[in-house]
Amino acid sequence: MDPRYDIPRRAGGGGSANSSPALGAQSRRRKMPPRPADYKLQIIIIGSRGVGKTSLMERFTDDTFCEACKSTVGVDFKIKTVELRGKKIRLQIWDTAGQERFNSITSAYYRGAKGIVLVYDITKQETFDDLPKWMKMIDKYASEEAELLLVGNKLDCETDRVISRQQAERFASRISGMRFCEASAKDNFNVDEIFLKLVDDILSKQMPLEIPNKELSNSILSLQPEPEVPPELPPPRMRCC
Repeated sequence: MDPRYDIPRRAGGGGSANSSPALGAQSRRRKMPPRPADYKLQIIIIGSRGVGKTSLMERFTDDTFCEACKSTVGVDFKIKTVELRGKKIRLQIWDTAGQERFNSITSAYYRGAKGIVLVYDITKQETFDDLPKWMKMIDKYASEEAELLLVGNKLDCETDRVISRQQAERFASRISGMRFCEASAKDNFNVDEIFLKLVDDILSKQMPLEIPNKELSNSILSLQPEPEVPPELPPPRMRCC
């Protein structure tokens, strides 16, 4: 036989490649598919133009902030998966346009929402004055079971504030079941807390007896006290809810 075609045999008696112990161990270490979500929840963010709805969504989902954010046209959404109360929750967060001409489009997204975040800008009176208009949209299109959260955004502009916290608290107190807090998408203050607290409120209806609320005390929803600040600085900002 021509030595050029003489192919040497493998050591070990010609066992198949699949029977190799190393390959067998490798196959056993294949990545397991991710655990499916226990819950899938839809959250909608509404409010007047320029209040920071997109910034709040992107800070929560991607931990990013854009100074020159373009106005949303119609609707946009992002997906984020969180774990809470021992459950895996897939959140679909819808960011809606604040312009009135898009109301016919955005109204369809109220119906399936388990949670609604209503946002105003603490530095712009007109965005607060528009809140009753947004409540009419909620009453008309959203489920009565939807959890409501009022958010005063742009807390980083404290020196330009025109809407006091007390004004917003009084408004929220007149709406059954509505929570209220202030946040800053720019400074990433209270952003995770507002979304996670909203999800927790939704879950408390879905699974009220599975896990007592006291077990959440050590979770990310725990609110740490603000550090003391020098007298010349603005007073400490209150944490969510």
